[in-house]
Amino acid sequence: MLVNVESILQTNSGESALTEIMSALTCSTRETDIAGWYQERAALGVIFTEVHKGNGSAPERLISDRVTAALRQRLGGEQIDRVHVSFHVFPQDWDQIHDERLFDSTLYPDLFERDEARRLPYLAKRSVDIVGSLAALALCSPLWIAISVAIKLNSKGPILFRQQRVGRYGSRFTLLKFRSMKSTNDPSLHREYVRRFIAGEADSAQPGVDQKVVYKIQDDPRVSRVGWFLRRTSLDELPQFINVLKGEMSLVGPRPPISYELEAYQTWHQRRMLEAKPGITGLWQVNGRSRLKFDDMVRLDLQYARTWSLWSDLKILLRTPLAMIFCDGAY
Repeated sequence: MLVNVESILQTNSGESALTEIMSALTCSTRETDIAGWYQERAALGVIFTEVHKGNGSAPERLISDRVTAALRQRLGGEQIDRVHVSFHVFPQDWDQIHDERLFDSTLYPDLFERDEARRLPYLAKRSVDIVGSLAALALCSPLWIAISVAIKLNSKGPILFRQQRVGRYGSRFTLLKFRSMKSTNDPSLHREYVRRFIAGEADSAQPGVDQKVVYKIQDDPRVSRVGWFLRRTSLDELPQFINVLKGEMSLVGPRPPISYELEAYQTWHQRRMLEAKPGITGLWQVNGRSRLKFDDMVRLDLQYARTWSLWSDLKILLRTPLAMIFCDGAY
């Protein structure tokens, strides 16, 4: 719970009102709750621990009524109008929210502090993204024509595959790929596989059997003959340079998840969507790709974001062609 007191502190009776507000919070919260400054001299915060969400918004209403009643006992009508109380729940039910942005910035002030400190390096990263995507689109234009013709000759349907993905801070965008599947397919196959894989159940090696665990379905019946080649060589990813040019993705970063993947995410998995803008390539792609377990992929994403530099991006970009040539972990 955040109690915005910035407006009331600007009045002549601000200090005495602040004392009353703190007293109201003390008497209306439990000993296990944690209170203090969320933003110095602007907003007080209270963390309510062990609040069960089984009853929907009932706990929030109960807490709100108790705090509001305590504030009204200690503040006058004009003062109470200057105090704004808001509630924020962690962890968020990302899979249940369908707004354009799923991210509650109030819960992650550390990310904004870090982004502010990296403003100039991020501007340089964005410049590299623009120049790099323009160069890739120009150099690969003959490939675009050849791939487009091959897709149309091989199966009916559009050349480009469009799919809604979740970017940084939960922003939705349409990811572009060359279509590698047949025009009619059942997405439930991949949805169930992803759920099982994230839970650590998919393609587990049996005792005594040398079996690789992969993030993508091997021998997927939905993939066309041309699509199989495009996936093995990662050429199906080329249209994503348009996403990079538009600012929805970066050349280097975590892979953007499909919306239904969020249903299977653990709380710590969600952090990969907050730490960095999604990219075409990244530490995951050059360190085993789909052969890695999902938890290992998330750890690589978090490692990349926390140790990021322009030099680390350059090293990943230089390693990416080799990963493509040897089809390491590509399916």
